[in-house]
Amino acid sequence: MALGKSFTPDTLEADCLARWSQSQAFVAGSDTTRPAFSIQLPPPNVTGSLHMGHAFQQTLMDALARYHRMSGFNTAWIPGTDHAGIATQIVVDRQLSAQGIRRDEIGRAAFLEKVWEWKAQSGGTITSQMRRMGASVDWSREYFTMDQDLSEIVAEVFVRLYEDGLIYRGKRLVNWNPTLLTAVSDLEVVSEETQGHMWHILYPFVDGPQTITDEEGVSQVVRGMTIATTRPETMLADGALCVHPDDMRYQHLLGKKVELPLCDRQIAIIADDFVDPKFGTGCVKITGAHDFNDYACAMRHHLPMIVIFTPEAKINDNGPVQFQGMDRFAARKAVVAQLEAENYLIKVEPHVMMQPKCERTGVVVEPMLTDQWFVATTKAAPKASPLEGRSISEVALDNVATGKIKFVPENWKTTYDQWLVNIQDWCISRQLWWGHQIPAWYDESGNVFVARTEAQAQAQAGAGKKLRRDDDVLDTWFSSALVPFSTVGWPDTKNTDYQNFLPSSVLVTGFDIIFFWVARMVMMTAYCTQKIPFHTVYVHGLVRDANGQKMSKSKGNTLDPLDIIDGVSLEKLIQKRTTGLMNPKQTESITKASKKEFPEGIAAYGSDALRFTFASLATHGRNINFDLQRCEGYRNFCNKLWNATRFVLMNTEDVPTPLAEGVPTKVDQWMISTLQRAEADVARHFVEYRFDLAAQAIYQLVWDEYCDWYLELTKVQLQDSNQKAYTQTLLLRILETILRLAHPLIPFITETLWQELALRSGKIAEGEFATVATQNFPQAQNEKINPEAEQWMTQLKSVIDTARNLRSMMNVSPAARVPLVFELDSDHQAVLSAQITAFSPYLCSLAKLSDIELVNTLPATPAPTMPVLNHCRLMLRIELDLAAEIGRLDKEIARLENEVMKARTKLDNPQFADRAPAGVVAQERERLADFQSKLQQMQTQRASLK
Repeated sequence: MALGKSFTPDTLEADCLARWSQSQAFVAGSDTTRPAFSIQLPPPNVTGSLHMGHAFQQTLMDALARYHRMSGFNTAWIPGTDHAGIATQIVVDRQLSAQGIRRDEIGRAAFLEKVWEWKAQSGGTITSQMRRMGASVDWSREYFTMDQDLSEIVAEVFVRLYEDGLIYRGKRLVNWNPTLLTAVSDLEVVSEETQGHMWHILYPFVDGPQTITDEEGVSQVVRGMTIATTRPETMLADGALCVHPDDMRYQHLLGKKVELPLCDRQIAIIADDFVDPKFGTGCVKITGAHDFNDYACAMRHHLPMIVIFTPEAKINDNGPVQFQGMDRFAARKAVVAQLEAENYLIKVEPHVMMQPKCERTGVVVEPMLTDQWFVATTKAAPKASPLEGRSISEVALDNVATGKIKFVPENWKTTYDQWLVNIQDWCISRQLWWGHQIPAWYDESGNVFVARTEAQAQAQAGAGKKLRRDDDVLDTWFSSALVPFSTVGWPDTKNTDYQNFLPSSVLVTGFDIIFFWVARMVMMTAYCTQKIPFHTVYVHGLVRDANGQKMSKSKGNTLDPLDIIDGVSLEKLIQKRTTGLMNPKQTESITKASKKEFPEGIAAYGSDALRFTFASLATHGRNINFDLQRCEGYRNFCNKLWNATRFVLMNTEDVPTPLAEGVPTKVDQWMISTLQRAEADVARHFVEYRFDLAAQAIYQLVWDEYCDWYLELTKVQLQDSNQKAYTQTLLLRILETILRLAHPLIPFITETLWQELALRSGKIAEGEFATVATQNFPQAQNEKINPEAEQWMTQLKSVIDTARNLRSMMNVSPAARVPLVFELDSDHQAVLSAQITAFSPYLCSLAKLSDIELVNTLPATPAPTMPVLNHCRLMLRIELDLAAEIGRLDKEIARLENEVMKARTKLDNPQFADRAPAGVVAQERERLADFQSKLQQMQTQRASLK
């Protein structure tokens, strides 16, 4: 037997990765006779490394890919990485800065060369880490979104959309990063709760004081309108003051003008129903060029759009001269100071607000009116276009509404629909150097020529005209939206990949990118191919820590999946969690918490234990609370499977060749029947994307049924010369089937063990190269489901468990074999006698009995009895030292009463019940219930001895 005594994940994982690489088992073919299953890997950033979200998501995708591959599907799991425009530019910028080099000094071409050099050296980090997780992707299809062929497709789609009037260039309000000097997408903006201020500012009436009457009829004369703002510096760009059209307090003021403090301008008072009359004074300022809500109002009322900031967020020439050149936050202080000095500042209040920040840089994002390229998402396409006069958002809604695309869980369809119904035009330009440069050229007069190549643009412009290419690049999400078809050969629609793998079977994604990726893939695929990109969108939750908190660097609760696989020392863990933190108190807090949580560091659990944990947590909820203790439990599960295989191999060394055939015992029939039910359950759970239930079914089959019962019962059959050969056969066949069944979730250990089982059973020959990854996934055979055998086994288990409980109650030594007295139900003595006789060899072995005595009535002794099989009773024939037994029980009862009291006191404490994490409270309730159950059992036993 080649298996070692202990389960060591690191060694076997390396061997499996080499085997899979050599076998090319995951390469999809061009076979059109088999059903196709394809799945797109959400392309991770080329700058990235594997985090818990990646590992969780890829576990689910790999399980689906392995299941379908083994089920006979031509399976293509298509991998790739995204060029990650902003993230990559930041990385390379920092590297150059460390060398004393600035990007603008070396120019665009030289900078891009540096980016490609970095990509060649460091860009494959995350894909190599994916292999460690056992990802069975078709690496021969790996792409990079800046590859030449994909870049050409990006240009092709851009030009087609432009020619159909669905891409345009215009001045619109966007999220602007003043440090990166580019527009950023909504996904890169996070709202962070911040303690700020609300400044109340007076805008004097041009015509002098006015009378305002409130809702209660109280009138007062005021100098002007008072507004409240969290960004007083933006008042320099105000275009109007605005009230609700139904607000009777201000009806007589509509059209009147106020002085704009600190500026030599007057602005009008207008009405718009977006104003909340109950908020503050019911009057707000409209700064169309620097606020998204204000922008829409300003557009409706044709207000001037005054840009007050430079791209670096400094006051530009549109501001008063005394503020020009000031950074926005310095200008804020100066504006407030001058307002106060000139008696325009009414009051200042503390105010908690949600401040938008760029997730990558931490810089406060500024709404900025800039020239950008947009996709017109709600504009009807030309009648002659692929959309036949409909908008891309309309088609995207229709594809889900008609059931062409379904969401799992279904409730996410509502989220998808709501976003598309309220969709805005999509800003697709970024002021970066790294990315797909926009295929647009300008002549010296500013005329634009959009074309696939510069030569085509020159042909449009005419000979002799000097052209300049647009400096901007496309939003990374634009090229990502094309991957369903750009990675399978489009625009060649006749190739087999396009025909086999578009639409793909399922998209596995988090709910946080339904808007930014899922919906856009549907829109772009519909426009370019008139197909859907995928049949199903499986939306999973987000991985959080054991207490349900978001994993973040600032909280110090992040986990590296590779640390869970390989193990990490406490010192290294603390170093990883605190590197880059600037706050010493935060570093100290995270260090202390890490020492408390992981005093010995993190043990090496292996990929399979981590994968099984992820699968077991993959419910249809929004959040995945990751508890490392479950990893320990599932590592024990892998070890159990390892030891079970060693048992089978040790007991089949003399297995006949070919394998023996025979008549299965009731025990065998039960195990075969149980296996069929598990096979059906697991297959159904994969189809329904219930990875948690699939993991549960496999766990129960392996641990509860196969290991705890079947292997123990076969020890009896292996001692019977008439049954041994066939029992050996079934041991091999059933375990080999279980390994195939579990392979999609725990591929490494099942591959390793399957090699040994397949060789022993003759499934493969010595020296033959094979992998479980390409074997058939078990298919349930309903004709082998045997309710009678299952009932028989249920009764046997009941008798064995009852006998074991009696041993435990009487504190019988595990090594002692004792007689069992079985009181038969008088109405069914003949049937029961035969049944107990059939049970006898298994019962004596598993309950460690010396013999079994069948009686009509149990002898009158103080020994405890227990009911079994409806109206029967059992007892162990043991001479009791009554006083000693009563003393033992009294001591145990006192201990359990103390444990019950402590648990109740803890749960009754409001500070614990209300403040402790829900999981901790639930665990304490489980402990209380367990103590109460044991206490009741001991008290019942004590009462029987009176």
